[in-house]
Amino acid sequence: MSFDFADQAPKFMMLLWGLVGFAVVVGGLLVLLDVVPAHFSRRREAALVAASASGAPLPRRTKPREGLFALFFLLPTVLLLLIGLVVPAVRTTLLSFMDGGSQNWVGLDNYRWMFAEDAILRVLLNTLLWVTLVPLVATSIGLLYAVLVDKARLEAVAKSLIFMPMAISFVGAAIIWRFVYAYRGEGEDQIGLLNQIVVSLGGEPRQWLLDSPLNTLLLIVIMVWIQAGFAMVVLSAAIKAIPADIVEAARLDGVSPWQMFWQITLPSIRSALIVVVVTISIATLKVFDIVRTATNGNYDTSVIANEMYNQAFRYGENGQGSALAVFLFVLVVPIVIFQIRNLRRQRREG
Repeated sequence: MSFDFADQAPKFMMLLWGLVGFAVVVGGLLVLLDVVPAHFSRRREAALVAASASGAPLPRRTKPREGLFALFFLLPTVLLLLIGLVVPAVRTTLLSFMDGGSQNWVGLDNYRWMFAEDAILRVLLNTLLWVTLVPLVATSIGLLYAVLVDKARLEAVAKSLIFMPMAISFVGAAIIWRFVYAYRGEGEDQIGLLNQIVVSLGGEPRQWLLDSPLNTLLLIVIMVWIQAGFAMVVLSAAIKAIPADIVEAARLDGVSPWQMFWQITLPSIRSALIVVVVTISIATLKVFDIVRTATNGNYDTSVIANEMYNQAFRYGENGQGSALAVFLFVLVVPIVIFQIRNLRRQRREG
């Protein structure tokens, strides 16, 4: 198949204009952030030099000017948050009270549908299973990794290998694990690692991603495989930050390794554990790529984010898709509030 540059010229021009626009916007922001502070700094230095030469009192910065200066830097962020977060959130909330065509108000019908439809209840239960198992299992495995790998030989190599799945996209990870769960008919050579192990042990190969709820648990394994490396890195850093005198005092008191873990290590890294659990919980609530790539949400494996996409973009039910999006947002908010309060408490205690 030949490639005709003339036919693709409009696309290349769009790409070129996109690159130019990106360069202008980013370059302009960088120049602005460099020029404006430098300009005010030079004016300030000139005023200080003139005041020192004349013996006049040194000029003081006025608070209104500082407020305008702060507003100048905060305004782009506020605008981006307003356009990219606040406005879509308000619009989605309004759409959740309208019908599929976003024409007529239906009140709470979309939310009643969410809890009355058996298929959607299965989606909610799957999401609950994900958000219950993934943070607990991934954090536990990450903590186990952190304790075992700490101060071991080839520690850096081991941590790099464990953390490597974090460098893979969710889509890439799902494709890798689809090969692990791959199935071929009985009597044929199995290309899937899991089925090959089963066959080598004398068992029969299975189509692992077709049986519910086992298929959901197998998809959860993918998320745990990815997030365990993140948990290991954060918790390993927290363990290394435990003061050496506390560890030495505990060893002099004759505590066993098990007592050291429960009485010294865990209480000392409590803040890091909370951060890891909260971060993984939020990521799990929003999981979409793994389910979409591995099973497309079929065979009772769908979760809220995937079903939200299906309702809004595949079935044309904007109201029901928006209701699922709002419900997902409501689930995330308490976790975020808990994390904010936890950080404030840590600052007060620190």
